[in-house]
Amino acid sequence: MFSAKPVKPTFKCYLPPAQTDRKNSIQPPVRLEPEFLPGEIVVNDVNFVRKCISAESSQGDLWGRLICTNFKVSFIPQGPPPKQKSQLSHLLLGQHDISLTCLEQVVTVNDTRGKRKVLGSNQKLKFNPTELILYCKDLRVIRFCFDEAGPESAKKVCLAIAHYSHPADLHLLFGFEYQGLRYHKYKGDLVNGSTPRGGIQTPAFDRPSDWDREIKRTGASGWRVCSINEKYAISDSLPEYIVVPVSLTDQDVKQHSPSFTDGRVPLWCWNHRNGSALVRMAGPADPLTQRKTEQKIFTAITKSHPQRREVTLSDLDKSLPNIQDIQSAFVKARQICTLDPFEESEERWLSSIENSRWLEYVRTFLKLSAEIVYNLDGKNVSVVLLEEEDRDLNCVVSSLVQLMLDPHYRSLNGFQSLVQKEWVMAGHRFLDRCNHLKKNDNKESPLFTLFLDCVWQMTNQYPAAFEFTEFYLTVLSDSMWIPLFSTFLFNSHKQCAQLLQDFSKNKAIPQGEDHTVIFPPVWKWSQQFSTRDQTLFNNPMYVGKGAASVQNGEVKSFHRSKKAFSSTVRISSTSQRNGLKGEEEQLQRRGSLVSELKADFSPVKDESPSERFFRDWFSHPADQQGVLIPLVLPSHVVLWKLFFLRWVPEVCIQQGGPATVYHKVSQLVDEIESLQGKLRQYKGASPRSTPVPSPSGPSLDQRRMYFKATSPDDPPTTPNILNSSFPFNPVGNLCPRGVQGTPISKFLNGAKTWLSTETLANDTF
Repeated sequence: MFSAKPVKPTFKCYLPPAQTDRKNSIQPPVRLEPEFLPGEIVVNDVNFVRKCISAESSQGDLWGRLICTNFKVSFIPQGPPPKQKSQLSHLLLGQHDISLTCLEQVVTVNDTRGKRKVLGSNQKLKFNPTELILYCKDLRVIRFCFDEAGPESAKKVCLAIAHYSHPADLHLLFGFEYQGLRYHKYKGDLVNGSTPRGGIQTPAFDRPSDWDREIKRTGASGWRVCSINEKYAISDSLPEYIVVPVSLTDQDVKQHSPSFTDGRVPLWCWNHRNGSALVRMAGPADPLTQRKTEQKIFTAITKSHPQRREVTLSDLDKSLPNIQDIQSAFVKARQICTLDPFEESEERWLSSIENSRWLEYVRTFLKLSAEIVYNLDGKNVSVVLLEEEDRDLNCVVSSLVQLMLDPHYRSLNGFQSLVQKEWVMAGHRFLDRCNHLKKNDNKESPLFTLFLDCVWQMTNQYPAAFEFTEFYLTVLSDSMWIPLFSTFLFNSHKQCAQLLQDFSKNKAIPQGEDHTVIFPPVWKWSQQFSTRDQTLFNNPMYVGKGAASVQNGEVKSFHRSKKAFSSTVRISSTSQRNGLKGEEEQLQRRGSLVSELKADFSPVKDESPSERFFRDWFSHPADQQGVLIPLVLPSHVVLWKLFFLRWVPEVCIQQGGPATVYHKVSQLVDEIESLQGKLRQYKGASPRSTPVPSPSGPSLDQRRMYFKATSPDDPPTTPNILNSSFPFNPVGNLCPRGVQGTPISKFLNGAKTWLSTETLANDTF
């Protein structure tokens, strides 16, 4: 397929001797070959390509081979491998690889002719490119220069990248080829048509038993599983099994379905222990029958409540920005945070972030979700979330409300089940909103990214309440752009089932095979990361049902009462200089918020029930295993730096940031676990205690934490791989000019971002 000899430049080089020597030194003695996945083939390639590390000079740039396959854009550097490997070893993508689905724009530049062109599918390029700039959906900006590459080869590889990043059909995504070959390669390892089950599995909610367990877990005695939508008889976008009030018969559900958009009858989400329910509903298909149908549905929901409480309707279309506004805000924030157009003279960076309205929208969703929490928990009434199609805004709000109310969803497996239930099975249009096929930009909207940002805001405020880390949230976001998993590829479960059925026929896979076997969900993390790297998902500060303590040499479940919590649980131990809230600032913020609330809710004036509810909640320490209400003042909703700024080297804090804190806490947790094991061994195992570990202790891959505890005699050290972008490596992305002395440097040193559109005075809570 390739010639054995290296490709030589087709033109003479007139660069200075130093540059010529560099070129001579990069001529590969052997061909640079990437690592291929099953079914991956090279489409086009070019040698003698320079990957730009700095925008100001070529010092430190990498030379090598640029390859386009049917899965990714791969750059293979020439020369010895770096002493230190990438911080996160991805099993599917290398350090210099970009999935084709992750490409937002492919831009070619000709410096000598002053031309610039955004390439699409099947387009022609009338000039020879001297540069290729790749704008990625994960906010990377990567630049390649073709100083010494053959001009025709450079043009061909640019056109190939543009063409293969715009697939004409979903079946052309690489995942279908890869998973088909992988199934036949590993089918001998399957047990009874499914993968061997180990550990806790994330429920798919594609069978009645998953819904039954959720009903029992939440105590929703007034609700039942309904199979009226089997084979998608009443709605193409709903799952085959839904939960409806006990008082509604299957015939009632079938009769009411035509009254709602796409037949989406009200869908049960969650039940409070007091009996109130969270329900989501699409708008009316026929406004003339709206009131009559809604009355019947609401009556059935009322009957499912133990106290027969009336239903509260929340119209999200009237309360929240639409998907186009959210997309516009994200595009603006992305442009600002990639720093591509950033200049030293720019003095309004913070204002630009504010004017993008992204943080304002994050705050709006959190605030509305908290108000719904008040209705469910404070007023003890059921809430129906209304959205015209029930597939976008409802996904965000219903998930946030459950995250605030139910500690189960703050565990790693619980959070994954929440996403599976409220996004995947509820019919969120991942294919359209992620724009995987790049066919309709008007339908694109980062709603799932907005949700993850909202979740991060809560983890930032309550770091001990969540089992997962911000690394996990970022990796989950990145997984949207890897087309090898079923979770983020389809618009509905029906579309998924139909396409996978056709896929099975084409790949000669037996009928009835479990879809999670032939096209697994993203929750099969072992396909992306090793066991060691997956431990980065664990939050060592998590206080949950899974945490353990030792009393009298015996391991017991660790629970803290509400009284046992102090406000210090909320405090992040990193300094303000590293970009997170310091202890003084956090205490001051919490104290000022409570004092403001007390001033606003003074007995002199009338106090509404909602004001009293929030005042009472914020006046007590937060119960990490109870209701969590986020702080939503403008100073509390901050930019998620690991997501937005992780690829910008100037922003990277070497041996600092939350990664260093995570490292130290992980070491402490490992050391405590090691000491607990020795203590159990010394005192002996009691009948109710866990088995005594072997003297050698668990292997590194079996440990819960990423870092191994060091001996007390060892000097305290911080690995040089740690930085504020950990575990992501920022090397090899387009760098702007220096940022020292500019507003962005002040922001990175802890400056607050304020929204001028709303002030502290008019905050509800």
